[in-house]
Amino acid sequence: MKIVHFSDPHAGGAAEDWLAYFDKRWVGVFNYRFRRRFRHDLRNLKKAVSYIIEERPDVVVCTGDLTSTGQPLEFDKVRPLLEPLRNSGIPVLFVPGNHDCYVTRPKCVKAVREMVGWLTNNDYTIDALPTVRYYGDIEFIIINTSAPSNLLCSWGFLTKATRNWLEDYCNKPKNCPRILVTHYPIVEHNHPIWRIRHRLFGAGPVKAMLEDKRLDLVLCGHVHKPYQQVDGSGRGESCAGSVTRNGTISELEYGTTNLRFIHRRISLN
Repeated sequence: MKIVHFSDPHAGGAAEDWLAYFDKRWVGVFNYRFRRRFRHDLRNLKKAVSYIIEERPDVVVCTGDLTSTGQPLEFDKVRPLLEPLRNSGIPVLFVPGNHDCYVTRPKCVKAVREMVGWLTNNDYTIDALPTVRYYGDIEFIIINTSAPSNLLCSWGFLTKATRNWLEDYCNKPKNCPRILVTHYPIVEHNHPIWRIRHRLFGAGPVKAMLEDKRLDLVLCGHVHKPYQQVDGSGRGESCAGSVTRNGTISELEYGTTNLRFIHRRISLN
């Protein structure tokens, strides 16, 4: 069973309407104009898609932040790059990131809703989350932790309804490994100052599920530097980092005989 995981392309652009200067989009536009566009190379996303199609994994996981401010034209930038993957017949699981759900402007909300349906070939909608999909010998639990937050923070929110749903689901007998797909990391990191601005509210109970093995693995993004915090069996948390900034993606193989996850970091350059 092979899984390819990528995240955080962060396509960006200019403000698409004058109202952007009266909501959070001006922060993201400013960030992209003077910093992010020099660090993120969308050619790496094209390379990632080519690699995936050549390798043909059993499933592809994208953990969000396709855009910088969630504007329609930013989604339009990544759509042609992702279209060969969408049309490849390889199942794609996608959850939006906080930058995809940046503001409450109707056209931006409509854009991210359309992208979830488009990239997953209408397998599910954002309103259908949380949901479960089975591929090979693995359960994939897909949740949305992204929503607009205040001007200076990039908070995520694991709502009470989602936590209750996860508790009910993960308390059922487990017949195969369970992978949680989310934009935000569940495991806390040793960066307390950074976590003030980037924390996921409500993650504590889900972290407990990971620790007691009701969940086997978390696949996430948000943090641009890739990492794996896993045990000897490959269980724990794996962050793909930013595909466009690092030029890398994550590849996982699950062995049905040794029941282990093998993690590899694939360089696209």
